[in-house]
Amino acid sequence: MKQPKGFEDSTNPNHVCRLRKAIYGLRQAPRQWYTTFTSYLQQLGFSHSQADPSLLFLHRNTVQLYLLVYVDDILLTGNDPSAIQQLVQQLQLKFTMKNLGSPTHFLGIKVDTTADTYFLSQAFYAKSIVELAELQNCNSVANPCVTKLAGNLTTSAPCFSPAVYRQLIGSLQYLTLTRPDIAYAVNALSQHMHDPASAHTSLLKKLIRYIKGTTEFGLPITKSTLLLKTYSDADWASDPVTRKSTSGFCTFLGDTLVSWTVKKQTTVSRSSTESEYRALAAATADTIWLKKLLADFRIDHPEPVDIFCDNTSTIALANNPVFHARTKHIEIDQRFVREHIQNKVIRLLPISTIDQLADILTKPLSTPRFKLLRSKLTIFSNSQFEGGC
Repeated sequence: MKQPKGFEDSTNPNHVCRLRKAIYGLRQAPRQWYTTFTSYLQQLGFSHSQADPSLLFLHRNTVQLYLLVYVDDILLTGNDPSAIQQLVQQLQLKFTMKNLGSPTHFLGIKVDTTADTYFLSQAFYAKSIVELAELQNCNSVANPCVTKLAGNLTTSAPCFSPAVYRQLIGSLQYLTLTRPDIAYAVNALSQHMHDPASAHTSLLKKLIRYIKGTTEFGLPITKSTLLLKTYSDADWASDPVTRKSTSGFCTFLGDTLVSWTVKKQTTVSRSSTESEYRALAAATADTIWLKKLLADFRIDHPEPVDIFCDNTSTIALANNPVFHARTKHIEIDQRFVREHIQNKVIRLLPISTIDQLADILTKPLSTPRFKLLRSKLTIFSNSQFEGGC
C-alpha cells in the first residue's frame, strides 16, 4: 500500500492508514476475513473438512465441535456445552462477536426446533418474491409446471420485463435451498434468462402463483438411521431446441432429504441409456462426497450406498465387466461407476418408474403425481408435519 497522490505525508513518507475494520465494499474483504478467522481456528485445533471448506471441526478425546462459517455468519454445534462456551469466549476475546444463542434464522432460512426435529423453511423470503412479482392478490395453483403449453402463451403479452424476470429467477434459485419441489421449474426457466419469451414469463407467473400457496413449505430434519440412499433419473433429449437431457438425483440420510440436483447435461446423449448413465455418474460423485462429509462427523458408513435407477439397461451396463464398443463415448463415466461398484462403495438397484422419486426433478408432472412425489420428498408445511402428515 502507498499513500495516495496529493495526500503524501512528507514527515512520514512510509506510513499508511491502518485498517481497523474491513469494509464490505472491498472485493478481497471476505477472503481476508475468512483466512484470518480460519487461521485462528486452526491454532485452536480445528481442521478443515475435506468435503466442505466452509466446515471446520475439532475432535479432541470425546469432545466433538463443528463450526460452519459463511462470511460473518457462523453456526456452532457440538456434543459438549462447556467446550462450546469456552470456544465462544476465546473467539470473543479475539474478534468482535455476538452470541445469538440457538439459531432461529440463518441466511434467510427459518429454523423451527422441537424435541426431535428441525424444520427448515424460507416463508418470509418466499413472500418477498411474491411481492416482488406483485402477485399478492392472485389465486394460487397446485402445480408449478405445465405438461403441455397452451397455444395462447406464445402470443400473449409478457408478464414481466426481462430485468424483472432475471431478478425473480435469481431469487428463486436461492429458494430451492429448502424447496426441491420447484427445482425443475426454476432450472428450466433459468435457461432463458438472456432472452425470455412471452411463454417463459407466463410459466414464471404460474410458478410464483404456486409459491404463493405454499410459502410455509419446507424440509424437516428428523432423527432416523444414518444410511444413505440415492434416487437417480434422467429425461432423455428433453430440451426441444438442443436435445440435451436433464439429470436429476436426490439423496436421503435415513428419512431426511439432504442433497438434490437438477442439471441439463453438457452434451447430447445418443440413447436413453447414455443419458441415464451420465445422471448415475453425477449421483455417484455426490454420494462419495456425502460419505466424506459423514466421515468428518465420525459417522462410519460401511455398507454400500443404494442407488435406485429405473433403467435396466443402465444397471446392466454398470455391472457388466465386458466393455461394449457402442458405449466408448461414455467410457469415463462407465469406468467411474463400475469402479465404485467393485469397491462396494455403491450398489445399483432397480426401481419401477412409478416409485422413482427423482422423477419430480427431471420433467413436468401431472398434479396428482407431483403431489405424491412431493410428499415422498418430505416437503410439507410446518403445521402438516407436526400433524403427522
